[in-house]
Amino acid sequence: MEILDQTFLGNPVRTWVLAFAAFTAVMVLLPTIRRLVIARVRRVSAEARPPWVELVLLLITRTRPLWIFVAALYAGERVLELPDHVEKISTGVIVVVAWLQAAVWGVAMIEFLLRNRQAKLSAEGAQRQSGSISVLMFAARMVLFGLAILLALDNLGINITALVAGLGIGGIAIALAVQTILGDLLASLSITLDKPFEEGDWLRIDDLEGTVEHIGVKSTRLRSVSGEQIVLSNADLLKSRVRNMGRMPERRALFQFGVAYETPPGKLAEVSPIVGQVVEGVSGTRFEYCKLRGFGESALQFEVVYFVPEPATARYKFLDIGDEVHRRIHAAFAEHGIAFAYPTRTVLVRGTSGLPGVTGTGA
Repeated sequence: MEILDQTFLGNPVRTWVLAFAAFTAVMVLLPTIRRLVIARVRRVSAEARPPWVELVLLLITRTRPLWIFVAALYAGERVLELPDHVEKISTGVIVVVAWLQAAVWGVAMIEFLLRNRQAKLSAEGAQRQSGSISVLMFAARMVLFGLAILLALDNLGINITALVAGLGIGGIAIALAVQTILGDLLASLSITLDKPFEEGDWLRIDDLEGTVEHIGVKSTRLRSVSGEQIVLSNADLLKSRVRNMGRMPERRALFQFGVAYETPPGKLAEVSPIVGQVVEGVSGTRFEYCKLRGFGESALQFEVVYFVPEPATARYKFLDIGDEVHRRIHAAFAEHGIAFAYPTRTVLVRGTSGLPGVTGTGA
C-alpha cells in the first residue's frame, strides 16, 4: 500500500500507525487493569485484606492519569524517530512526570505507614493526633517533591551541585532563624510517635497540674484543677519531669493518725484489725496494712496504706473514697471506745513548801 509508505515528519505512515497503536494500547490497558484490580480488591472486606494489599491498592489509586498518558506517549515515541529538539522536549516531560509520580507514591507509602500506626494506637485507646500527623505529612511532601525535582533536573543533564549547596546553606540559615519553632515542631512529632501522654491524661509537671486538652504543633494545653488553661511549649514540656497520673493502674493512699497513750493494750491491739475491716468495707479499695509506726510526743502513731484502682480521669473518685474511709474509721473508733490523740501538756504547780502541789493537763 503506497499510502503506508509515504513519509510524514521523517517517519513512514506505517510507523505512525504502529506508534498510535502502542499509544492506544497503553492508554486502554493500564486504566482497565487499574479498574479490575481495584474492583477485585474492594470485594474483599477491609478486615480480611493483608497490609501489603492495602498498600498496593493505595498506590494504584494514587497513580495519576497524567502519568498514564505520559507512559502511553513514551511507548508510542519509542517506535518513532523524532528530531533532536522534539526528542529532548518529550524526554524532559517524561522524566519530570515520572519523578513527580514517584514522589506521589512515596507520600502515599508514608501516609499508609502513619495511618496504620495511628490505627494501632487508637485500638490501644490512644487519642488521635491529627495536627502533628498533618505536619509530618507536609514535611514528607516537601522533602519528597523537592528531591524528585532535583533528581529530574539531574537526569535532564542540569548541574544541580550549586543548587544543592545553595539549598543547604539556605536551609541552615532558616533553621537557625526558626530553631525555637523547629524545636517545638520536632517535640510535637516526638509526642505523637512516642506517646508519653495523650489527650485526657492527668499530668503533674513541677508545680503545675491539669488534664491534657490539646496537643498542638507548637504547644500543649492543660486544664488545671483550678479551672484556668495552662499553655506549655512542646520543647519545654519534654525537658520537664512529667508525671502522667492518668496511666496509673491504681493509686496509693497513705495517711497517719495518733491514738492516745492512755489506750489499754487490749484496745490498742484492736486498732489495726478495725482499720483493715473498715477499709476493706469501702467499695473500690485494696487494703495493704495498718501498723504502729512509733511513739510521738503525745500519741501512738499509726500508718495506714491502701490502694484504689483508678481509671485515668477518676481523680475525684479517689477523694470520695478517702473521705468515706476517714469517716468510717472515726465512727468505728467511737464505737469501740478508742480515743484519738491530740497534743497535751502536763503542768506541775509547786506548793509553798517547794513540793509539787497541783498537777493538771491541758491541750
